[in-house]
Amino acid sequence: MGLSWKDWNRGDILYGVVAPLVVVLVIVGLSLVGSFLLRSGGMSGSAGIFIGIISEIEEMVVIVAVPLLLGLVWNRWAGGASGFLLGSIYAMWFQVKYGAFSAAASPRTAMGFGPTLLGWVLSAMLIGYMAGALNKSSENFRRMVIAGVVSTTVGGVFLFGMFQLSPSNVMIGTDAFLLTVLTRIAAGFIIPIIAKVFMWYGVGMHKI
Repeated sequence: MGLSWKDWNRGDILYGVVAPLVVVLVIVGLSLVGSFLLRSGGMSGSAGIFIGIISEIEEMVVIVAVPLLLGLVWNRWAGGASGFLLGSIYAMWFQVKYGAFSAAASPRTAMGFGPTLLGWVLSAMLIGYMAGALNKSSENFRRMVIAGVVSTTVGGVFLFGMFQLSPSNVMIGTDAFLLTVLTRIAAGFIIPIIAKVFMWYGVGMHKI
């Protein structure tokens, strides 16, 4: 029998109202801090470092963590589809935030971002799909870690390669390669822990 409209407890309020509100307020706060630093100090010095960290966290959550998590706990189709959708949203958000396709941007600059934007979409799709295809909804933690590390490594190397095809690319050299790939590999180790917790609470879906 399902719950009636009177069946409420503290957990419902905490996890259904308070927790999501806190998350979105933190996201709004970080976005406001980044905008303030851009207006006051631009991308120089500590402001540039802070903005870079925020941007990296946003990128990792949207186009790595979520597709990887869905691929591990659900299946390859959920991981790939979410990667494609979130990668597309992230690419559009980048265009709006940095004016890559604004009236002020030159056609050469706008076209130069094309491979980078496509790389974000395809890399996220690869990570989600490969994680699901390798894990096959398994609840074995070691298998999830292997699937996570392999998919994020391939996705990171692919994305770095796409960066090199972009005329507007600034991600060059060993440091850029390590930043692109190692951050994703780290997610490949961390997200399986979260996936395992999800499975403990029965979030995993039917195997396909």
